[in-house]
Amino acid sequence: MSEIQVTLPDGSIKTLPLGASVFEVAQAIGPGLAKAAVAGVVDGNTVDLSCSLNANAKVSIITATSPEGLSIIRHSAAHVMAGAVKDLFPDAKVTIGPAVDDGVNGYYYDFDFDRGFTEEDLQRIDKRMQEVIAKDIPFERQELSRDEAQALFDGMGESYKLELLDAIDPEEAVSIYKHDGFVDLCRGPHLPSTGHVKAFKLMSVAGAYWRGDARNKMLARIYGTAFASPKELKKHLARIAEARKRDHRVLGKQLDLFSFSPEVGAGLVLWHPKGARVRYLIEEFWRRSHFAFGYELVNTPHVGKAQLWKTSGHLDFYAENMYSPMDVDGNPYYVKPMNCPFHIEIYKSSLKSYRDLPVRFAELGTVYRYEASGVLHGLMRVRGFTQDDAHIFCSEDQLNAEIRRCLQHTFYLLRAFGFDDFQIFLSTRPEKFVGAETDWEKATAALKEALEAEDLSYEIDPGEGVFYGPKIDIKIRDSLQRTWQCTTIQVDFNLPERFNVEYVDGNNERVRPFMVHRALLGSLERFFGVLIEHHAGRFPTWLAPVQATVIPLTQDQSEFGMQVLARLKAAGLRAKIDDRNEKLGFRIREAQLEKIPFMLVVGAKEVEQGGVALRVGRGVDEGFLSLDEAVARLAQDAAWPPDPKIEEV
Repeated sequence: MSEIQVTLPDGSIKTLPLGASVFEVAQAIGPGLAKAAVAGVVDGNTVDLSCSLNANAKVSIITATSPEGLSIIRHSAAHVMAGAVKDLFPDAKVTIGPAVDDGVNGYYYDFDFDRGFTEEDLQRIDKRMQEVIAKDIPFERQELSRDEAQALFDGMGESYKLELLDAIDPEEAVSIYKHDGFVDLCRGPHLPSTGHVKAFKLMSVAGAYWRGDARNKMLARIYGTAFASPKELKKHLARIAEARKRDHRVLGKQLDLFSFSPEVGAGLVLWHPKGARVRYLIEEFWRRSHFAFGYELVNTPHVGKAQLWKTSGHLDFYAENMYSPMDVDGNPYYVKPMNCPFHIEIYKSSLKSYRDLPVRFAELGTVYRYEASGVLHGLMRVRGFTQDDAHIFCSEDQLNAEIRRCLQHTFYLLRAFGFDDFQIFLSTRPEKFVGAETDWEKATAALKEALEAEDLSYEIDPGEGVFYGPKIDIKIRDSLQRTWQCTTIQVDFNLPERFNVEYVDGNNERVRPFMVHRALLGSLERFFGVLIEHHAGRFPTWLAPVQATVIPLTQDQSEFGMQVLARLKAAGLRAKIDDRNEKLGFRIREAQLEKIPFMLVVGAKEVEQGGVALRVGRGVDEGFLSLDEAVARLAQDAAWPPDPKIEEV
């Protein structure tokens, strides 16, 4: 056979010589694709462009602008960086260097290097990387037996690579990649050569334990990122700069919203009056919406007996995230990590009939989970947080309608807070699961049908459901195009079985209800942090802790300023007066830094005419308004989002 048939994603077929490379397939399709190509997929396996085709195959081309292509660019940049580190610091031992995407960094590499790396070191590494990239050195793949690979890395003194090799089957071949004298154990694929790394940036240095285990040695980590073009890298760095301005930890302090105290404990939030006011408004809006969507609110204790957590399975599967038990009258009690068992006990407090279903319990329940200190991050990762939690108990024929109701509720809430860009995922049955396969099929079908009935685009995430049931995950995209996990809607076959949850059906028989776990905002702390960064601390007027400030031009206008303030407060607006003996510009700037939506300036002219000079947001002057007009204007802007229009299904 001197020729092979290559089937492309659109079903068309190209005939090429036997042994043609994946790059030659790209060339056969078109020069534009060949120029953009970074790797390929052959019969489902991701390979280098240099991979030879020795049989008929299905082939697709990965381009630099695709997510897969970007990951390959970044992993190749990580190899270039590691090679530069070894050139400059031969004593550093290499460990692992994957591509990542955390919104800032695109890759990292960990090194066993006792003194760690400095900013000056990064500059030297960057310069060396540029030199290697300019040489356009090929990335060469080679397959070795495990024994050959062990001999190679043993001779190089790379003990961490030997540890990785120990976990590989002795009969399995392994692959290495070489460039410019640097050798790394790697599955690939990689770019054809170093010159294909068009735009990179070394971002920061940090410490990390080997294999993420605090019992192991602390390694030196270098973070970097890479993009297909300098233009994309420039845009990314601009987004990062903007994200730093919006950092909720910085704005939280600047706006006096919340703080943390080492005397209280890491990961435990202290809410200041302004932050507590915003939180109250979020919670109150949440409660109103839940009453509208047919929920009953419940409240549950912060602790529970050990037996409760034994029954739920938490002590068997989640104990490392639970705080140590306390002794109460000779019985061990645990601080709750979740609210579910308490809601089940409320459900079980009386026998339910099919006529009682669906039962919808909702709670803003504060829970406590142990998180390693290294992963704590402002409000985004804490140890004590309040879950926007609810559990629905329903019959099989109600499941689809309840999920649709959850979806409608989700988008009503998220849009009210200013989010309108969503990603939706349907996660299906994993390899290890509980419950009957027929129940999984029914639940998955109900989730899918609900998404389609609501006309929502979604992606299937195969095998990523939790062990106790399939789920829908909804991510929001913020104003910087970062995604955040918020909403989860999960069907649970595990806890109803563990707690023997039942209802009496129309045949007077006791049967198991379907149970739906549902969090729409996620944790209030994390959502609050996302909200700050999305709005850059400038909350919508209905959420702003202070909605308006009255600024008399001089002390002569203070009395009228107090009258304006009284009118604003009488209209239900959160307002204050700034009649300090400071210049007008200074006080306006102070209000802008506080991100107060409205400034009502009062001078002699305004007193005479019974009105105000209105400034909005960042100081835009809207001119004179009568006091009645100003109050009406502010009240309209401060109005809560409209009540939901609930579609009965």
